[in-house]
Amino acid sequence: MSRHSKNKESMKYEVDILESHTGYQGFFKLKRYRLRHSLFQGGWSNEIVRERLEGKRAVGVLLYDPLLDCVVLIEQFRIGAMEGSKDAWLLEVVAGLLDRKEPEEALARRESLEEANCECLDLIPMCDYYVSPGATSERLRLFCGRVDASDAGGCFGLENEGEDIRVVVMSFDQAISELDNGRANSASIIIALQWLILHKDEIKQKWLSD
Repeated sequence: MSRHSKNKESMKYEVDILESHTGYQGFFKLKRYRLRHSLFQGGWSNEIVRERLEGKRAVGVLLYDPLLDCVVLIEQFRIGAMEGSKDAWLLEVVAGLLDRKEPEEALARRESLEEANCECLDLIPMCDYYVSPGATSERLRLFCGRVDASDAGGCFGLENEGEDIRVVVMSFDQAISELDNGRANSASIIIALQWLILHKDEIKQKWLSD
């Protein structure tokens, strides 16, 4: 039995893990927990059972060229979106799973080269968030990466990892229209583009004055 606690203002938040075991181990690991947690009005919840995908930490990068005012995105097949034949190909930011031995910034730069053939000239942190906390522990750290997009394009990815990635270059306005019309429909690209809407002027001023 293990107990984790977190103090928040004057209230004590606690989770009491009564039992846990691995139900499946493959590309993902699925664990089942039997637990109880503290209640807002005091006391403990009834015992509950929950399954959780034990996700790794990941890093994503929105590639932006401040001179051309355009973004470099990627398009690839995603099993989670396979509701229809066209639905499974998503417009995304560059991203990869984090090895604990590799710094987040180093992974961001490496994935930008592997997936989009773009060199990150600078990186600005955006945010760190839980991808889907109702089902998985996976967290994603987002960056905005400065690139020269004048020659960007093509198909890339690692064959041994089953990657088939198409690079898509869009003007800032076109990318925002894809956000509005729903083509940009995964969490990381929505968060990243909305961040860029808020911060584009300041990062253009910073990067173009360097």
